[in-house]
Amino acid sequence: MRTRSFCGFRGGPLGPPVGSGQDCAGCGEPYYHDANPCAAVLVEDATGRVLLGRRTIEPAGGRWNIPGGFRGRDETREECARRELREATGCTVELTGFLGHVIDVHGVGGDHTLKALYTARIVAGESVAADDVAELRWFALDATPPAAELAFANAAEALRRLADRQGKESAAHPRTPDPSWSSTTTTGATSPP
Repeated sequence: MRTRSFCGFRGGPLGPPVGSGQDCAGCGEPYYHDANPCAAVLVEDATGRVLLGRRTIEPAGGRWNIPGGFRGRDETREECARRELREATGCTVELTGFLGHVIDVHGVGGDHTLKALYTARIVAGESVAADDVAELRWFALDATPPAAELAFANAAEALRRLADRQGKESAAHPRTPDPSWSSTTTTGATSPP
């Protein structure tokens, strides 16, 4: 967890972390280190391949990731998923499924995130890398990059969940959850809420 130095309400110094928060020495308001809400989209084509993007920015620049990002304060998670996908690829999608939520950390020592994972299909546009994506590529589930080449642990977990849903085995992302991935939640419906 990355601590903060100053209060976002009054600008005073924040005290040391206690639990998941820090209190302002000046006004007493607490600052909580809550997980930031995000959404990501596993876009599937007619053959079951998934679209991944290579990041241009840190953290994890140069690594493969699922198109997605942070939710705006007035966005639903579904709106965030569609917007982030459109920004990264230029495509409009129809959300086709919900794979649940995953807790992760945005980079080494970064803030925690709570990512809503969706599946989707392209309904308009041609995929072209844009925004913070240098390259887009379609991968068969059994030929996705290994976890070490993925930007964040949530990407490996999302690919594993998709392989489970499709009843497929993936060499890079086994159907048995990695025991080191203990923070993963297991909520998940088969269609968007």
